Amino acid sequence: MSDRTAPPDHDEAHGGALGSRLNWLRAAVLGANDGIVSTAGLVVGVAGATDDRGALLTAGLAGLLAGSMSMAAGEYVSVSTQRDSEKAALAMEKRELREQPEAELAELTEMLAERGLSREVAREAAEQLTERDALRAHARVELGIDPDELTNPWHAAWASFVAFTVGALLPLLAIVLPPADLRLGVTVLSVLAALALTGWSSARLGGADVRRAVLRNMAGGALAMAVTYGAGALLGAVGV
Repeated sequence: MSDRTAPPDHDEAHGGALGSRLNWLRAAVLGANDGIVSTAGLVVGVAGATDDRGALLTAGLAGLLAGSMSMAAGEYVSVSTQRDSEKAALAMEKRELREQPEAELAELTEMLAERGLSREVAREAAEQLTERDALRAHARVELGIDPDELTNPWHAAWASFVAFTVGALLPLLAIVLPPADLRLGVTVLSVLAALALTGWSSARLGGADVRRAVLRNMAGGALAMAVTYGAGALLGAVGV
């Protein structure tokens, strides 16, 4: 167990909390981006085959619901698996604390010493942490887990559902609200603008190159719309 990752110190704990929030923001941005691209590709593809507003609305709503539910279900399963792993690790740690407390105390002392404390101070700190809340101390230091802040699969599922839905609404509204002769142009411009925004946001949150991220995001979205529009136009031309 000595190779388990130690949690951050006080300053790093704030950084870890901030990093967790940034990860959620980044996930929301990427979820919205998925909603924009997938729904835009779907409605533009249908627009290549027909200009019927009802068909476009039906296809867009179906894509929005299917995509948002798929994202939510996938995130729920993923985070549930992570939560189960965290709970299993905590259960094992609790059993080890009950069966071999001295070995666990020595291990905690060693980990604190590796963080720069003298052996005497590390031992005293380990004893005080163990007396206060042994499971919490070992979970934080050995596992990097806060027992009171386990990942919540429902929060993740709802966040993914909302993010995808918000992103998907843009191309859906852009394709059904304007007059028939403006639908495609309005949708393409709106989608590219939204992709530029999500690319910029994800780059800023991740510390990546903004210009490259924006161009890559817009290019990917433009390619998706071009391919699906071409496929829709071809199917419409042959009367499928």
